[in-house]
Amino acid sequence: MATLLRKIGLIRLHDRDTEDPKHHQGSLKGTKGNQKNNANKHCQTANETNLLSTPEIKARTLDQHGKDKPTGKDKQGKDAKEKQQTQGGSGSKPSSASSVPPLAPHRQHCTQVRTRRLMKELQEIRRLGDNFITVELVEDNLYDWNVKLHQVDKDSALWQDMKETSTEFILLNVTFPDNFPFSPPFMRVLTPRLENGYVLDGGAICMELLTPRGWSSAYTVEAVMRQFAASLVKGQGRICRKAGKSKKAFSRKEAEATFKSLVKTHEKYGWVSPPISDG
Repeated sequence: MATLLRKIGLIRLHDRDTEDPKHHQGSLKGTKGNQKNNANKHCQTANETNLLSTPEIKARTLDQHGKDKPTGKDKQGKDAKEKQQTQGGSGSKPSSASSVPPLAPHRQHCTQVRTRRLMKELQEIRRLGDNFITVELVEDNLYDWNVKLHQVDKDSALWQDMKETSTEFILLNVTFPDNFPFSPPFMRVLTPRLENGYVLDGGAICMELLTPRGWSSAYTVEAVMRQFAASLVKGQGRICRKAGKSKKAFSRKEAEATFKSLVKTHEKYGWVSPPISDG
């Protein structure tokens, strides 16, 4: 029995020793080759990943993607260009006249009212038969009048002065604002140089009806001139005969400054009522 077991063991040892070593090596080589191929594949993938992850290739890749997609500025510029093409598709350009703002309706209405009113008053004054006043337009300007006052109270000292100095009329300048007759005109004396009679520096006239508070749109130029003629006599106005001073002309700038000052003064302290004895 023991001899039989030994024989069997020897046979197995003999079989193992007689196996083809090439077959054994081939199997080992195949195994190692597969492992090597897998390793090479992994290395190639890793290398490719490493190459793609380098900054230069990353930048190149981003540039290619950036060229494919439009940037925000390009998109905005394109939208703006399309909008301009849409608006200007007809090819017409806005005219220069459209850029000039039209006259405001309210202002245009006031100008029309002022023009109609002054045209009417000018016609009525020229129809007067008593030669009380005459009107000349300054440089054909309907809103700038030179008014000649030919008559004052013939019993007054002013009328006597006019005769003695051969003064045929008292010349006044009257300018009308844009919102006339709803605002008063500005009136001042030009010649001769007067003293008292409510005529102040520069030829300004101290009359409440010529102020915004005392004015009424119902007043006509003729009515204002008659009131002025009465105030000259009432204020004891006289023609200045002093040497040197009588030849000095009134100025508009001085008249405007004086009038603004007297208006502020009267608005603060009120207008003094004349004595009952003066009517």
